[in-house]
This record gives sequence, structure tokens and C-alpha cells, in this order.
Amino acid sequence: MRRFRPILIAIILGDDKMGMQDIENAIARSQQYSPFLRDIWGKFPEIDCQIADGKFDEAMASAYAIKGADIAETLRKQRSAIALITAIADLSGHWDVSKVTRALSDFADHAVDMAVGHAIAQHIGADYDAMENPCAGFAVIALGKHGGRELNYSSDIDPILLYDPETLPHREGEDVAKAAVRIGRRVVDILSARDGHGYVFRVDLRLRPTPEVTPIVLTVNAAISYYESSAVAWEQAAFIRARAAAGDVALGQYFLDAIKPFIWRRSIDFGQIQNIHSMIRQIRNHYKKGQEIGLGFDVKKGRGGIREVEFFAQAHQLIYGGRNGELRIADTSEALRRLSHFGHVDADISNDLIEGYAYLRQVEHRLQMVDDRQTHELPQHEAQLEQLVQLDGGADMHSWMEKLQQIVQNISSHYDILIEATAEENMADGAGQGKGNISIKEQLTAFDMDETACERRIARWQSDKIRCLRSASARKSFEQILPSLLHALAAAPDPKNALNRFDDIIDKLPSAVNFFHLLMARPDTMARLADILSYAPILADELTRNISLFDTLIDPNVAALPQSLAEMRQYFETQIIGDEYELILDQVRTHVSELRFAAGVQLLSGQQKSEHLAQIYSHIAEVATEILVDATRHIFEQSHGKIEGSDLIILALGRLGGQALTHASDLDLIFLFTGEHDAQSNGRRPLGATHYYNRLTQRIIGALTVQTSSGPLYEVDCRLRPSGNKGLLCATTESFDQYQHKEAWTFEHMAMMRARTIYGGDAARGQIGDILDGIHHIKRDEALIHADCIKMRRDMDEHKPASGPLDIKKMTGGLIDIEFMIHYLQLTRQCALSPNLSHALQILIKQGHLPENLYDAFTLQSGLLIYLRLFVPDLAEPSPPIQKFIASALGMENWDALIDQLQKSRQLVTQIWTEIFGQER
Repeated sequence: MRRFRPILIAIILGDDKMGMQDIENAIARSQQYSPFLRDIWGKFPEIDCQIADGKFDEAMASAYAIKGADIAETLRKQRSAIALITAIADLSGHWDVSKVTRALSDFADHAVDMAVGHAIAQHIGADYDAMENPCAGFAVIALGKHGGRELNYSSDIDPILLYDPETLPHREGEDVAKAAVRIGRRVVDILSARDGHGYVFRVDLRLRPTPEVTPIVLTVNAAISYYESSAVAWEQAAFIRARAAAGDVALGQYFLDAIKPFIWRRSIDFGQIQNIHSMIRQIRNHYKKGQEIGLGFDVKKGRGGIREVEFFAQAHQLIYGGRNGELRIADTSEALRRLSHFGHVDADISNDLIEGYAYLRQVEHRLQMVDDRQTHELPQHEAQLEQLVQLDGGADMHSWMEKLQQIVQNISSHYDILIEATAEENMADGAGQGKGNISIKEQLTAFDMDETACERRIARWQSDKIRCLRSASARKSFEQILPSLLHALAAAPDPKNALNRFDDIIDKLPSAVNFFHLLMARPDTMARLADILSYAPILADELTRNISLFDTLIDPNVAALPQSLAEMRQYFETQIIGDEYELILDQVRTHVSELRFAAGVQLLSGQQKSEHLAQIYSHIAEVATEILVDATRHIFEQSHGKIEGSDLIILALGRLGGQALTHASDLDLIFLFTGEHDAQSNGRRPLGATHYYNRLTQRIIGALTVQTSSGPLYEVDCRLRPSGNKGLLCATTESFDQYQHKEAWTFEHMAMMRARTIYGGDAARGQIGDILDGIHHIKRDEALIHADCIKMRRDMDEHKPASGPLDIKKMTGGLIDIEFMIHYLQLTRQCALSPNLSHALQILIKQGHLPENLYDAFTLQSGLLIYLRLFVPDLAEPSPPIQKFIASALGMENWDALIDQLQKSRQLVTQIWTEIFGQER
């Protein structure tokens, strides 16, 4: 009766009928076509019933509860039961491939962990159940499918075994290294030895460093040293799917964190990309048998097989994962989804590979279900293939093979494209590109320089006097790209400047092989480089100091800069790795530098409008500040604790407060704290609140301003704090409020119009928000404000005059005049109280306080300022190419038209100033 019970239940339950029938059919097929599964059925009656009732999760719990005479027998019995459960759940369609592989991988974690703990206990003669931490000091790093939680039915596992000499238990007087090896051998024996209950897992230890000479268990520090100094390309690929899976997981994670720079390289290494392409071709060429679809086809190693999908994903992860933490994922299908999401792989290709991968893994499972053999090859005879198709539940062998053929053809075609995109072919394109036949001498005429001087400069590059060109490989790479490079520089908008700035770059590079490889592999970047060298001296200088920024020019994510503050936070969360303070300081500087450089490139390429770019610069600074303040507070609190009922607040003023930073703006900040000034911190070295927050503020300013090995970050200006340079760096909110109401000058209240909280808890933000609102609505003497504004502006003219005709901030009728008028009206009319000047101006215009055409003048001058800060930082007369570029970017016909429009805007501003203040500027 048991055999027909599922069908009877299905009839009663109605909606579940088809599901129960699927289970019944799967059980029948497994017993008819799989000797391995047929042999297990009946050994675990309770689990058989749970499977037949479709209670697969309950059946898994029962399997984990199975006990044997010893740990080896226990794990072998558990493995058999789990193989049966996952097979029927798979064959019936109740579990997809991902759930099946995760269930098998999770059991592998469990089995290895149990084997490690029992091996240690047996070695030292301890009771496993009585040990508090039985796996201490012995870590298991899972690689391959186990690391990716993608195990199949009969997979080997490929672990690396590590130990910590300081914490691994061992016998008294025993050499700890020998103890580790003995424990490792016992682990392998528990997992791989066979008896009447089968085996648990075959264990392959050959993926450890130099397996021919090293012991099977390595010290964790020796392994770290190897991967930092001696590992080769295939090992880097292998560690994409590495995971601390069992044993002392904290020790294993320590190891993986330590070697992250080896796995995920931030700077795109085109020498390494050549290694990747070499591996790609080797995977296709090494395995000749079973390449073509048909009898005997190898679904793993064959053309269009599983391995090609896996390495397609891994190759892209190796290239882009160093710069994007979200691509550092072991799951092959999820990796492909994310590669598509971030624009590295076409969506249709990604979908093809994901679907094909799932189907091939399913076929692989069917092959291994038959006899529990680690095989990936279709049967050699049609009769056996027919049985496999029936086990799979296929209608007929012909249509089953047609589907398989279509899948492998799709995968193969995508992999063919990957093979064709070899570094060598790209280099050939870059080096030639139809320009190599133009002689160097012919190209020198474009540089508007003495031809002999140009020839001498190139001869110097070709000599051994340039540090980065002293190696033979660097000179060879340079000679390959030189014709194309000169062509790109000659075709630049400003060839002379481009050549001179490239000379600066090559003079200061410590090493250049990868730089030249990159240019050969991506010849289109030469034109982008030429634009930067022509137009943007600040970006060119940043490239000179940090050549890894050049990766930004070839990264498709440059076009996808985080646009909102929330997106910027999310970006940094995925990029900041680890919790070591100095490392966080370096990483923040690295990412800020890259993001600001990418933003400048977007402005140069026209991908970003100037007003939006100012907001992005502000988002970068705000999130960087948040991260560094959090990290600094964490370190500070370890010594001094916290102050209960108190919080730190940071106010941004000026351009950061108004979300209008330029490329090189300082940060105008005020630091405050809530609570009582005489409160005490609760740490082992307590401090009074005032002393506590002022010391913390000093450290925060240091975190924002100190130059680390990754370069500088921001300059911080705190002169707008209460009492200026004479006041405390960090004051209480109460004293800040009192100062603003009783002592602050007009210019300080004007500054408060652009105050914005960028750091603090919700309660603290609410408190300072109320204080700022009170400051904004102070009843003021309009005549006094009027007189103060006139006097302050005259003082600025005297002490900080405009430095030239392009100093659009300080010049008469410039941005400072507009700011003064806006703040004057905000203070006296108590309206338009937005810290963003553009928003405030729009409100003032809408309410009739200012004429509508002032907004156009403000927009023109603000936009021009963004371009000048980046492209003409010295505010000197720009070169004709830069004039043309800026004019075009701002919608003007030419530079003269732009200057004419600027003059008109200044005249309008001075006219409105006269109307508001009753006297001329």
C-alpha cells in the first residue's frame, strides 16, 4: 500500500496531485535506472516515508540525525541518505539545481567539520563531546565547487588544510607540525576510506601550494607568504571560489582576508589578462576527447561544457572584481548576473550561460546518480544513453540530445568570443591600427614645436635614462605602442600640451610595463588620454601621481557613477574591506581619488552636467567623512569609551553645505556635541565631555587631512566655529546656540544659511535642526544687516581682490555678489532657507524678491566655475582648445560669445546689487 499512498493523497489534496505524482515517478525512475539509488532505498525507512510524502526538509533533518558506530560510519550513512533525498527532490523537480548543490555542499561542510573535530579529539585522547572548541587551530579552505557551494553528487572536494601552531591542540612534547600532519591524514581517512556503507568524500589535496614538496597541512602564515609572493595565475583563479568552510573558520577567514590583494587586484593588470587568456585557450585545447556533442560527450570539459561557463565568469571576475566588491562571489550563476548588471557581460549572453549552466549541471547529476561515479561523460552506447534519458524523465533520446546540443552550441559560441578577445590580438590592433606605417618624423609636425626638440625628447624616451623604461620588456612594449601613441597625441585637441604632459607622466612612473600593456590592449583609451592631457592639467597631474587611475578610463562603471547619496553609501560599503584603521584610511583615499577622477572624466566627455557633478563631488566628500568619523570613533572609544546620552554632530557649511563642491574644494566644517559639557566617558581612560570631543575632533580632522601612502584627501577649514580660531574645536550644542543668538556676527549668520548636518544620530540631528531653525528666524535689524553686507563686500575687495578676468567668484558681479544678495534676503525676509543656493535663488525669484533672469546668470557662472577649477586651475587665459571646449560645454558658439555672456551676467548682477543695497558695486 505504501507504494500507492502518494497518489491517493494527491487525489485528496487536489492542488498537490501533480507534485505527488512527480515524486512517485521520480522514485520509480530512480529504482529502475539507478543501481546506486536503488541500493539506498529501504536502508532508512523513516526517511523513505518522508521522501514519499514530499517532506524533503524533514528528511534532511532526519539524515543529519543518523548515528553510526563511529564518526566515519556516521558520516557515510548520512551521506547515503542525503544523496537519496537530494536525488528524488531533484528528479521530481521540487528542488532546482542551486538548492541541490547547496544541500550537498552544506553536508560537505558538516562532514569535514566533524572529521576535523573528531580527528583532533582522537589524536590528543579527548572526548569530542566534552571539548568546548574541538576544531581550534585547524582550518579547512574549500576550493572549486565546494568553495562555491556548487557540489555535485559525486564530486571530489579540493581543500587546503591550514593550522595555527599557537592554538592547535597536540600531545605534550610533540612537534606541532607533525601533529598537524597526523590530524590531516586522519581527516582524509575518515572522509575517503570505504567500507560496506560506502565513503563520504574523495579528498584531493593537490591544490595546496607546491604539493610535490609541502606537507598536507601548512601553517597559516606560510600559506599567506606563498600566495603573497610565489603563486601563479591559475591559483588566483582557483581562489575566486575559496571559502573558509570547516574547522576553525575564524582562522580560515583570517587567511582569506590576508590574501585578498593576491586574488582581487585593484589595478587592471594586462599582463595578468594575457595569462587569463592563455588559460582560457588551454581549457579548450587540453581536453581533446569528448569535445564535440554526441555519445561520450564530456559535459564538464567538452566544448561548450560546464568548465567553459565557469571560467567565462571567473575570467571577468579576475579582471573587474578588484575594483568592484560585488563581483567577488563564488556562485557561478550569481556572478554572471552581477557581471551583466554592472555592464561587463551582455545580458543575453549572461542569460544563455546561466540557463545552460543549470541544465548541464542537471545532466551531470543524472550521470553520477546512476552508479555514484565521478563521471561527466555521456554513455558510449545508445542503450545506456536511453536509460540516462529515462532517468532524467525525458520524452525521447533524440529530442533530449537536440536540447543538449543547442545548449552546448550557445555556450561554445560565447566562449569562442572570449577566446578571440585575446590580449595579443588587442595588442596587435592597438599597435598597428593602420597608423604604424606613418613615420614618427611625419607625425612630429603636428606638435607645433621645433622638430629637433621633439626628436630629442623621443630619443630620450628610447634611451635608458627613463626609470620606467630601463627593463627590456618595458622598452619592447613602448616601441610597439609608440607610433600609435604619437598619432593619438598628434591628433589631440592641444598636441603640444598633450606631448609635454605625457612626458611628465612617463618621467615620474616607477614602472610602466602594465601601463603600456593597457594601451596596447585598449587602443581607444589613447584618445581619451590625449583629451585629458590636452584639457585637464589637474587630471593629468593626478595620473602622474597615481597611474592606477588610468584603469578608470577603461572601466565601464565610470559611466555609472553613484548618483544619489544612498548609492554613494552603498558603493563605499561594497569597497571598504576589513576593519584595520590604517587600511580604512588608505582605502577611503583610494576610492575618493578614483571617484573624483572618474567624475572629472565624465565632465570632460560630456556624460555629466556641471551642476550635477558638483552634487556628486559633495556626495563623495560626505560619505568619505561618515566612514572616517565612524572608524576614528571606534578606535577612540576602545580607549576612552562613550559618553552616555551624548553624540557628535558635524555641520557642513559653504560649498559642501550647499552640495556644490568643485574638484578641489576644501571642507568647511563645524563640530558640536550634545549633552552636558561636564559628563564623563565610561572607558578605561575616562575623559570629561569637552576634553573627550575636542580630542576626538582633532583625530577626525587628522583622518580627513593626513597624507597616507594612498595620497591626500581633503583640506578642512574650521574657522567658522563659534569664536573662530580662538574657540574650541568642538563645542556643546547649547553653547553654539547661545553664541549664535548673542555674539555671532552677520557674516556668521550668513554662513549658517548654508549649514547642513552631515553626521550625527537621529536625535542629535533633530536637536541641531531645531537650533538652526531658531538661528534662521532670529529677529534682526535690517539696517544693520544692510550695512554689514556692504562693508564686508568692500573689505573683501580690498583684502582678497579678484585675481584676474576669470576669477568669477570674486570679480564684481560674480558669484560672491550673488551669494551676498541671497543671504541678505534670507536673513531679512526669513524665507528661501535652503542651504543649496540654486534652490534658494529659485524660491526668492518665485516669491518676487529677485528678477527671473538672475537665475540664468547664476547658472552660467556656477557652471563656468566647475570647468575652470578643473581645466584652468590657475585662472590664466586658457589655450584655444580649452576655450573651445568650455564654450561648447556651456552651450556657447565660441569663447568670445561665452565671455560676452559672462560680461552681461556680471552687469545684471551689479544692477540688481545696486537696486537691493542702494549703491553701486
